[in-house]
Amino acid sequence: MPDYLDDLRLAHVLADAADAATMDRFKALDLKVETKPDMTPVSEADKAAEELIRGHLQRARPRDAILGEEYGVEGSGPRRWVIDPIDGTKNYVRGVPVWATLISLMEAGEGGFQPVVGVVSAPALGRRWWAAKGHGAFSGRSLTKASRLQVSRVSKLSDASLAYSSLSGWEEQGRLDGFLDLTREVWRTRAYGDFWPYMMVAEGAVDMCAEPELSLWDMAATAIVVTEAGGTFTGLDARPGPHSGNAAASNGLLHDELLGYLNQRY
Repeated sequence: MPDYLDDLRLAHVLADAADAATMDRFKALDLKVETKPDMTPVSEADKAAEELIRGHLQRARPRDAILGEEYGVEGSGPRRWVIDPIDGTKNYVRGVPVWATLISLMEAGEGGFQPVVGVVSAPALGRRWWAAKGHGAFSGRSLTKASRLQVSRVSKLSDASLAYSSLSGWEEQGRLDGFLDLTREVWRTRAYGDFWPYMMVAEGAVDMCAEPELSLWDMAATAIVVTEAGGTFTGLDARPGPHSGNAAASNGLLHDELLGYLNQRY
């Protein structure tokens, strides 16, 4: 099995470059923000970070394909880099420090492309998380200064902490009643949103999280970090990996109950 460590090192270099670009414009008074056709915001920093990452990849991995949120897919083949230049753009443009650059390498395999490397870099929080297939998940300042991640061992809903992003998406999908029933069964709920709940699942600080609507670039990097930390990452349909257009992540022990509540009245 490939060890993917060279790809992981490259992903860190890409994240370093993106961090410098995004932090340079964070809280800038003259930051330019546009509205995309799907009515979500995009800033000049989103575009600049993705262009920067694409440029590095075209030089370092010219045979690999690239899929990014802002500029779509380029190239083809069995290896594809998936990029979200700023996950949490709404936070970014308002000066909230909870946003991250998500970088993943996906490789063709059974059931389609699967993530084999993932880096989640949140420079305004001073945090970074990463994983490579078969090598575990880590958090720290660098590859050499890192702590291994491990999901929690909480096995009862009444002891569990649940993280989520918002209520409106669950309501739009007709899943709100099941979601609210779940919130009544758990010990604690907090709405952190975006990449952060998945990283806290990987760290063992939160036991489960879910979102009703996501894109591949929102999930590819977070999925491998969660699974390499010993957790479970699926769609709401229980399909493993980041392919369902939505996500449920947990320590594994609570996953069936999590999916049961989110699908019970759907």
